[in-house]
Amino acid sequence: MKKVLIISDNHGKSDLMNELIRTVRPIDLLVHCGDAGLYEMETVLAKKADCPVYIVAGNNDYGSGYPLMTTFELCGKKVLLTHGHKHQVYYDLMPLYYLAKENQADIVMFGHLHIPVHEEKDGITLVNPGSLTYPRQFNRLPSYMMLTVDDNGKFHYAVRYIERSGRGIVIV
Repeated sequence: MKKVLIISDNHGKSDLMNELIRTVRPIDLLVHCGDAGLYEMETVLAKKADCPVYIVAGNNDYGSGYPLMTTFELCGKKVLLTHGHKHQVYYDLMPLYYLAKENQADIVMFGHLHIPVHEEKDGITLVNPGSLTYPRQFNRLPSYMMLTVDDNGKFHYAVRYIERSGRGIVIV
């Protein structure tokens, strides 16, 4: 079984992100969908998570050197990773479906909305983990996504929300 942590939009605030990584480890892969707001984030995350990391530049990652888009293979599926700000995701997700088709991708992971998304259409899966620091969905709780790939190769996506307690974070 593979365990993938998908995060986005922490905008330079790393405390909750670091605590989340400590809480959910061990993981096999960490994916950051942009607006990390911190340079050298890929190296920092790889050390903290003790696994490979994929990260892309968001609209607030000026001069970070991260790519605007990248693709990688995950358990036989092609994943396209982008922040989404160049694809008008506030208005419509169809540009992401077209982008996936153009790149023969099975999964698109993106950020920018600050709202979790898990949507499937015509064999393409769109996922957005929401935001760790500035959530915009109804409950206003920081969110992330955990993807597990079971031993049969089936992908399971779960949006998780975070509450703070006196002893740290609580996953709800």
